[in-house]
Amino acid sequence: MDGACCQQLDDLDYQILSILFNDSRTPFLEIARQCHVSGGTIHVRMKKMEELGIIKGTKLIVDNSKLGYDICCFIGVKLDSTLDSSTIQESLSRINEVVELHYTTGEYSFFVKVLCKNVSHLQYILMRKIQLINGVQSTNTFISLSKPIDRNIELEKMY
Repeated sequence: MDGACCQQLDDLDYQILSILFNDSRTPFLEIARQCHVSGGTIHVRMKKMEELGIIKGTKLIVDNSKLGYDICCFIGVKLDSTLDSSTIQESLSRINEVVELHYTTGEYSFFVKVLCKNVSHLQYILMRKIQLINGVQSTNTFISLSKPIDRNIELEKMY
């Protein structure tokens, strides 16, 4: 969130966000009750935060392992040339198993989060999809063993 957006938020906005961070399915009327305002006020504040781009929608969170995707890994991707980055980004976006793509500083141009069913599936994604993309120089794979922390950022300005 840029500084301009932060300056347009007040304590009520931060309180609303805090409640939603705790449970994004909290009904507007329950948020209104907790904040001691009307449901209409919550609706207006939510609309304002959507227009500012602070709230970008909602997201369904699923347990990927229960869907058969037991391996979560991160793949550092080195490019032949950063001039190819937009083409490579487009190619990576077409791989269904790629669930996040970060353009980074440091050793790798891209850091890619990939979900796979097993090691054979991971090998297939690496050798038959990612490493065959024109302009990919090399990859380095890091398999996640667990995710002990998974949370939203704690807001600095609290009510």
